[in-house]
Amino acid sequence: MEENQFGISESAAVQIGKILATEADGACLRVAVQGGGCSGFSYVFSIDAKQTAEDLVVSRDGVTVLVDDMSLQYMQGSEIDWVDDLIGASFQIKNPNATANCGCGTSFDV
Repeated sequence: MEENQFGISESAAVQIGKILATEADGACLRVAVQGGGCSGFSYVFSIDAKQTAEDLVVSRDGVTVLVDDMSLQYMQGSEIDWVDDLIGASFQIKNPNATANCGCGTSFDV
């Protein structure tokens, strides 16, 4: 992963592949940041087939993740991971810029 970019773990790539296999050709996972959540900002995951010129396009093992330019400023150097533990399975963003996180890992502060 290049410095100040966004990465995809192997386990996340496998899970994203399973999800995208049920979608139309050209579908990608979009990861974005929006205001709100327990800690100030929250991560938003959606399926999107429309890539813009401002999107960072990250691919691994045949899957593609899109991150818009505005969201990337809050997630530079982050990695999306798939975590399956006692409290459940979910995508989690390992964000080195976060100064605080909520317990469920879906919101953060910088």
